Amino acid sequence: MEAICEAAAQLFQRLGYSGTTTNKVAERAGVSIGSLYQYFPNKDALLTALARQHLDAAAAELDAILERAAGRRLPLRPLLEELVGGVAALHTERPGLHRLLFDHTPRTADLVAELRAFEHHAAAALASHLRRLGAGGSDPETSALLAVQGIEAQIHGAVLDPADDRTTDDRVRAVVDLWHRALTPPATPTRDDDDGGTGPTAR
Repeated sequence: MEAICEAAAQLFQRLGYSGTTTNKVAERAGVSIGSLYQYFPNKDALLTALARQHLDAAAAELDAILERAAGRRLPLRPLLEELVGGVAALHTERPGLHRLLFDHTPRTADLVAELRAFEHHAAAALASHLRRLGAGGSDPETSALLAVQGIEAQIHGAVLDPADDRTTDDRVRAVVDLWHRALTPPATPTRDDDDGGTGPTAR
């Protein structure tokens, strides 16, 4: 089955949705069309399997990033740079395939549930970092979930469907900047700020 999925990924990346057929996938994988149909009744089933593989890879990558960050006790910006950079790397490994997965994979109830589970799992891990850093406002769990969902969507749009000729690094930096501003805890007022400028020096 793994050989069939890899053959499908290569063909979807190179030929797109309409150009890829189950016959071509079977031929590239070196199996009979009957063998392919034992696992995948049509090419949408192949897309769904590839989408699940992508979710598994993303979960493993984000777990690794956040675990390393916990061990190093990274400040907020370096943490976001590693997190956003890791998401961007997942998208740019096979950009045509990831765009196709987003556009054409059937949104079945099971697949949507798996996506939501992935988001909540990643958000829980990120929330622990936000609590450690005093970041994310009064509700770090919700802030972390918004960040996970937002980063995924923004990297998808900024990297896979760019609106200008900026480099990928520039776009990744823009996403980091956005979430750094959104999650950074407010500055603690100084003593002079607290007295509204009416302290001993304001005469």
